[in-house]
Amino acid sequence: MKPAILITGCSSGIGYHCAHALHQAGYQVVASCRQQADVDRLRQEGLACVRLDLADTASIEQGLANTLAITDNRLDVLFNNGAYGQPGALEDLPTDALREQFETNLFGWHTLTRAVIPVMLQQGHGKIVQNSSVLGLVAMKYRGAYNASKFALEGYTDTLRLELADSPIQISLIEPGPIESQFRANAKRQFEAQIDMNASRHQQSYQKTLDRLGKPSPSNKFTLTPEAVLKPLLEILEKDKPAPRYYVTQPTYIFGFLRRILPVLWLDKILAKSD
Repeated sequence: MKPAILITGCSSGIGYHCAHALHQAGYQVVASCRQQADVDRLRQEGLACVRLDLADTASIEQGLANTLAITDNRLDVLFNNGAYGQPGALEDLPTDALREQFETNLFGWHTLTRAVIPVMLQQGHGKIVQNSSVLGLVAMKYRGAYNASKFALEGYTDTLRLELADSPIQISLIEPGPIESQFRANAKRQFEAQIDMNASRHQQSYQKTLDRLGKPSPSNKFTLTPEAVLKPLLEILEKDKPAPRYYVTQPTYIFGFLRRILPVLWLDKILAKSD
């Protein structure tokens, strides 16, 4: 029997692609989305799908309960994937916006992970896969909220791996760079909702950010399709002992290497040139 896997953040992008691909490969996939309309859409496409809002504890608990009802109380893999980006300079970012970023990108993952661990311990096996980012390895301007959430996730996941080392639960991180998705469009909406561009000393740079986020196609030549994330996810699912970390896209390999070898100020000069 193929493993049962719960994937968060499946309305588009990585989660959507991986849910469909794994379902076609015979895995028992339960996709989850924040909006009921997306849940209904994915169900019409043939996926088992539950509503799960990572910013709402009650929704997380109900979403997991509904998942376990579908899988007969078995969950072999949790793929924590649902997240969004909140652009803006930290000096312009309302504290509530930072809280909202962490609520979805970290605290919700923690709530779901804590609830899943007892299930996996009881059944005697399990894998938890965290979809992080190259921005959990290095920081870039105007992405401070997202940077902070992913840096926190890296430390959280390293700690979780150590604490579960004596258990039958395995932990892996996937660290993608730019991937084709609705991420930029969602980030643009968050920027416009939270940042007073006209009152900022970063106004000129913000206009470049908006131009980049508003483009219909990715401006980064290194951007890959979600298939690039499916490949390491499949390796994690199929290996008895998956690696702790999987880099995805050339920028992750480059910046992971530069972070190890360069003095901080040298790396800062390179990163400061990013949009």
